[in-house]
Amino acid sequence: MHYYLILLLQGYCIYHMYKNRNPYYWVFLIMFLPGIGCAIYLITQVYNKRDAEKITTEITHIINPTKKINDLEKQLQFSESYQNRVNLADAYLEIKDYNNAILYYLEALEGNQQNDLYVFKKLIECYFNIEDFEKVVLYAEKIIDHSEFKKSRSQFLYGLALERIGKVDEAETNLKAIDVRYSFYNERLVYAKFLLSRNKTKAGKEVLEEIYAESQHMTKPNKRLFKSTTLEVEKLLKEMN
Repeated sequence: MHYYLILLLQGYCIYHMYKNRNPYYWVFLIMFLPGIGCAIYLITQVYNKRDAEKITTEITHIINPTKKINDLEKQLQFSESYQNRVNLADAYLEIKDYNNAILYYLEALEGNQQNDLYVFKKLIECYFNIEDFEKVVLYAEKIIDHSEFKKSRSQFLYGLALERIGKVDEAETNLKAIDVRYSFYNERLVYAKFLLSRNKTKAGKEVLEEIYAESQHMTKPNKRLFKSTTLEVEKLLKEMN
């Protein structure tokens, strides 16, 4: 029981860290000193008396995401605001219910232009996951000139969608944008395979070699996180040599 409680606390602390964009070094403290690390994080970053109820609610939502959906639906019934629709859409996206997520994101857009960039990026993700690539292109091109779109996962998905609808040259331009050192490891592997599929062997191999070189300097958490990616990179390089 104690073991599962520690795992639950670690999961909550890491979830809270990412959600609130706290410094990445907290991962090391939480993972390598589980009990003490979680306690320090909760005391210094999360807990005060007014937050106690909120913490309990968030942990409950992690354990039972359906309850989160139900709670957010009640909030929307009480107040049909832009933000309540977006919150509900986000919750559906978290559980990979893309169709319902799309429904509420689109409702949020109706008659309200607030924070459209965020909603458009979420719609790009949802439509890609249901393989509606035309819609991915449609919403990507609404924000294509925005600085937050460039070199982002949204641009990567846009590139893949362009490939799926036969616009291969445009796809390559957008996929190339995410070839940024020490980031986007999974996406860059996909980009390398895209280049190889177009017989651009030299360019594809260079991307793979860069990923491999960077993988030698990853932190331990990143090595675990991207283990399958780096193994596939190594396999492809061996096959090419």
